[in-house]
Amino acid sequence: MDYKKSKAAHNTMTRDMNQMSAKVGNVYETVAIISKRANQISQELKKELDQKLQDFQAPQEGIDEVYENKEQIEISRQYELLPKPSLLATEEFMEDQLIIRNTQKERDQLL
Repeated sequence: MDYKKSKAAHNTMTRDMNQMSAKVGNVYETVAIISKRANQISQELKKELDQKLQDFQAPQEGIDEVYENKEQIEISRQYELLPKPSLLATEEFMEDQLIIRNTQKERDQLL
Protein backbone atom coordinates (compact mmCIF):
# COMPACT_ATOMS: atom_id res chain seq x y z
CA MET A 1 0.00 0.00 0.00
CA ASP A 2 1.20 3.49 -0.75
CA TYR A 3 1.18 5.22 2.63
CA LYS A 4 2.21 8.53 1.09
CA LYS A 5 -1.27 8.88 -0.43
CA SER A 6 -3.08 8.00 2.79
CA LYS A 7 -5.79 10.29 4.12
CA ALA A 8 -4.71 9.67 7.72
CA ALA A 9 -4.24 12.71 9.91
CA HIS A 10 -0.71 13.71 10.87
CA ASN A 11 -1.71 14.54 14.43
CA THR A 12 -3.72 12.80 17.11
CA MET A 13 -7.43 13.29 17.46
CA THR A 14 -10.09 12.20 19.90
CA ARG A 15 -12.20 9.28 18.75
CA ASP A 16 -15.36 7.71 20.14
CA MET A 17 -14.25 4.24 21.27
CA ASN A 18 -17.84 3.01 21.57
CA GLN A 19 -18.39 3.78 17.90
CA MET A 20 -15.07 2.20 16.90
CA SER A 21 -15.63 -0.95 18.95
CA ALA A 22 -19.14 -1.47 17.53
CA LYS A 23 -17.60 -3.17 14.48
CA VAL A 24 -15.84 -5.79 16.61
CA GLY A 25 -17.95 -5.74 19.74
CA ASN A 26 -15.15 -5.20 22.23
CA VAL A 27 -12.91 -2.21 22.96
CA TYR A 28 -9.93 -4.41 23.81
CA GLU A 29 -10.19 -6.40 20.59
CA THR A 30 -10.42 -3.13 18.65
CA VAL A 31 -7.24 -1.82 20.25
CA ALA A 32 -5.48 -5.17 19.66
CA ILE A 33 -6.46 -5.19 15.98
CA ILE A 34 -5.27 -1.63 15.44
CA SER A 35 -2.00 -2.24 17.29
CA LYS A 36 -1.23 -5.41 15.31
CA ARG A 37 -1.85 -3.57 12.05
CA ALA A 38 0.29 -0.64 13.23
CA ASN A 39 3.15 -3.08 13.91
CA GLN A 40 2.77 -4.52 10.41
CA ILE A 41 2.83 -1.06 8.85
CA SER A 42 5.85 -0.08 10.91
CA GLN A 43 7.75 -3.16 9.78
CA GLU A 44 6.82 -2.53 6.13
CA LEU A 45 7.98 1.09 6.30
CA LYS A 46 11.22 0.14 8.07
CA LYS A 47 11.97 -2.53 5.46
CA GLU A 48 11.22 -0.15 2.59
CA LEU A 49 13.40 2.60 4.08
CA ASP A 50 16.28 0.20 4.73
CA GLN A 51 16.16 -1.00 1.12
CA LYS A 52 16.30 2.56 -0.20
CA LEU A 53 19.14 3.56 2.14
CA GLN A 54 21.23 0.48 1.26
CA ASP A 55 21.96 2.07 -2.10
CA PHE A 56 23.91 4.80 -0.32
CA GLN A 57 26.11 2.55 1.81
CA ALA A 58 29.74 2.44 0.79
CA PRO A 59 31.45 -0.97 1.05
CA GLN A 60 34.07 0.25 3.53
CA GLU A 61 33.31 3.25 5.66
CA GLY A 62 35.53 4.40 8.43
CA ILE A 63 34.44 6.67 11.22
CA ASP A 64 36.28 9.60 9.65
CA GLU A 65 34.91 8.95 6.16
CA VAL A 66 31.22 9.32 6.94
CA TYR A 67 29.66 12.15 4.98
CA GLU A 68 26.13 13.39 4.48
CA ASN A 69 24.43 12.63 1.21
CA LYS A 70 21.66 15.07 0.26
CA GLU A 71 19.58 12.38 -1.46
CA GLN A 72 19.81 10.15 1.60
CA ILE A 73 18.68 13.00 3.85
CA GLU A 74 15.76 13.77 1.53
CA ILE A 75 14.56 10.15 1.62
CA SER A 76 14.76 10.13 5.40
CA ARG A 77 12.75 13.36 5.59
CA GLN A 78 10.03 11.91 3.38
CA TYR A 79 9.57 9.03 5.81
CA GLU A 80 9.62 11.34 8.81
CA LEU A 81 6.76 13.37 7.31
CA LEU A 82 4.49 10.32 6.93
CA PRO A 83 1.74 9.82 9.52
CA LYS A 84 2.61 7.48 12.39
CA PRO A 85 1.77 3.79 11.85
CA SER A 86 -0.84 3.88 14.61
CA LEU A 87 -2.68 6.71 12.82
CA LEU A 88 -2.49 4.85 9.51
CA ALA A 89 -3.83 1.66 11.13
CA THR A 90 -6.67 3.55 12.81
CA GLU A 91 -7.64 5.16 9.52
CA GLU A 92 -7.65 1.77 7.78
CA PHE A 93 -9.82 0.34 10.58
CA MET A 94 -12.29 3.22 10.39
CA GLU A 95 -12.59 2.88 6.60
CA ASP A 96 -13.16 -0.92 6.81
CA GLN A 97 -10.01 -1.68 4.84
CA LEU A 98 -8.83 -4.38 7.26
CA ILE A 99 -9.66 -8.06 7.09
CA ILE A 100 -10.22 -9.20 10.66
CA ARG A 101 -9.76 -12.86 11.48
CA ASN A 102 -10.32 -14.33 14.91
CA THR A 103 -8.86 -17.83 14.80
CA GLN A 104 -10.10 -18.73 18.28
CA LYS A 105 -13.73 -18.04 17.31
CA GLU A 106 -13.25 -19.99 14.07
CA ARG A 107 -11.95 -23.00 16.03
CA ASP A 108 -14.83 -22.82 18.50
CA GLN A 109 -17.36 -22.81 15.67
CA LEU A 110 -15.82 -25.93 14.11
CA LEU A 111 -16.14 -27.86 17.39
